[in-house]
Amino acid sequence: MLSSVACIILTGLLLGYICKKIKFPSLFGMIIGGIIIGPYALGLIDDSILNISADIRKTALIIILIRAGLKLKLSDLKKAGRSAILMCFLPACFEVLGMILLAPPLLGISLLDAAITGAVVGAVSPAVVVPRMIKLIDEGYGTEKGIPQMILAGASLDDVFVIVLFTTFTGLAQGESVSVFSFINIPISIITGAAAGFLVGTLLSFLFGKFKSDDTIKAVIILALCILLCVLEDNFSYIVPFAALIGVMATGISIKRKNSDIAISLSKKFDGMWALAEIFLFVLVGASVRIESVKDAGPNVVILLLAVLVFRMLGVFICVLGTKLTMKEKLFCMIAYTPKATVQAAIGGLPLAMGLPCGDTVLTVSVIAILLTAPLGAFGIDFTYKKFLNNAINKDSPNRET
Repeated sequence: MLSSVACIILTGLLLGYICKKIKFPSLFGMIIGGIIIGPYALGLIDDSILNISADIRKTALIIILIRAGLKLKLSDLKKAGRSAILMCFLPACFEVLGMILLAPPLLGISLLDAAITGAVVGAVSPAVVVPRMIKLIDEGYGTEKGIPQMILAGASLDDVFVIVLFTTFTGLAQGESVSVFSFINIPISIITGAAAGFLVGTLLSFLFGKFKSDDTIKAVIILALCILLCVLEDNFSYIVPFAALIGVMATGISIKRKNSDIAISLSKKFDGMWALAEIFLFVLVGASVRIESVKDAGPNVVILLLAVLVFRMLGVFICVLGTKLTMKEKLFCMIAYTPKATVQAAIGGLPLAMGLPCGDTVLTVSVIAILLTAPLGAFGIDFTYKKFLNNAINKDSPNRET
């Protein structure tokens, strides 16, 4: 097991560094590294790690969402207003619609199978998007109009909506009836998750102010409590709908709201944690990719994914219509909302495990979606943000409106 840990770290660092040197997102190198050392290629990762891969990836996601919350202000989220709310579900709806329209003729599957495929592919990847939006906030790009804050919030909530769609469509495929309560539970889970997060953050802020301790200990306590929020969701969400990842981000926001100085120092600790967590996250995402699925994919799968991305981008464009964003800023939002990775890796194989006829197709499309959109979306964000967004820190930015 220890040799596998060393292999994951060294492979991720090496291939990430190589990609960075050739001006490509480092996460692409990490994903490719995971494919190479994963169970479907060289098999250098021990089964004991693969068995808890989902938990490791979720922990990495928790770290990046805490980090995001510690850098967010509620006032910044209010700037996005209506657009932030629409970003939580409208782009995903457009992408699912595109899949329903295009997948049957291109892949020869039924409308219901296309809907299941769309629900898997329709989730944006917080693991790709969130760290980049944090970088924009740190550097001051787009913050005056709340652009990275809007995308941060949307990327975190989008997954809740898409997973409900996925559960509904797979239920239909297994002969179950559609429950209206599934959709009513979406806003309830968001509210309960946010409330729990703000409660935890407020309590921690009080304790940190009352009892002095090292920032590293504080960071570990926050991480442990946020992991427990996810455990509560896994075990009790059937009783009370609960979006734990919303609670994780709300914990960070609450701490920042109560004590910005503590939030700044804790943010640096989570920056350090993310440096390691990022490697495990994307290498293990790569390790979950089945090479057979890549081989089975024909040009129609790539054409389909590129086409439904256009639908998704149209959905984002509608979300930001009527705002004060310039055309370049709107285009940046459309690009920034395209990467997929974590959700697809987590649920892409479930229809096959359920014995659904579309299982192989969904898995193949999910794998290609990760390999195509994660690096492409990351590269698009990295390449365009300085060109398309104004810098609130550097008032002489050439992109500032006059």
